[in-house]
Amino acid sequence: MSVRAWFVMPAAGASRRMGGPFPKQYLTLAGRTVIEHALRPLLASPRIAGGVVALSGDDPHWPGLPAELRARVRTTIGGAERCHSVLNGLHALAGVAAPSDWVLVHDAARPCLDPADLDRLLDACADDAVGGLLAVPLADTLKRADDDGRAIATIPREGLWRALTPQMFRFALLHRALSMALAAGEQPTDEAAAIEHLGLAPRLVAGSPANLKITHPGDLPVAAAVLIQEGLAQ
Repeated sequence: MSVRAWFVMPAAGASRRMGGPFPKQYLTLAGRTVIEHALRPLLASPRIAGGVVALSGDDPHWPGLPAELRARVRTTIGGAERCHSVLNGLHALAGVAAPSDWVLVHDAARPCLDPADLDRLLDACADDAVGGLLAVPLADTLKRADDDGRAIATIPREGLWRALTPQMFRFALLHRALSMALAAGEQPTDEAAAIEHLGLAPRLVAGSPANLKITHPGDLPVAAAVLIQEGLAQ
């Protein structure tokens, strides 16, 4: 059997930092919701067999998305944190994904994934023993702050990368890594951290800085500009 690739999208968060009446993944951006833009490159890729979105148990917004989009995606109930939602997504794929299949975890709040970056990740990790993630080398000077909001140290940026998504690992390996982390009382903030806890080193694949995560209101116009430039605004 050939190795296939699947995706899991955790989308159960409440978006407390954004404020407003809607979770950020359902905000309107360039004519569509943020999550529709996030799903677009995954659903359009002929290299991805399918995927699952992990939703809040009381999510009233998902049924309002286009029926043709929802028909192409499995859904499951998410958890309290990202790691719980991803693990639930893996459980939902257990009947169709083989242990050696790849799983790409992509944030619902990252609407600007370039299909070329997606292909670059798939190519770079296809034969990798561990897997990897899109990331960007840090270019800014980093400061450590005290409790009063004053800079007290400058952190060397050499060798530091900003993690993006998708993050791509084998189904069985990612399931084991997340399960072991949670059993140990840990809540890894991304999939690479769970893999690192096993003593493994994920591959860093250079991606576009435009693959931003919607976190604060000011991120929306930046993302809209990226989508308009790419001709993806409705």
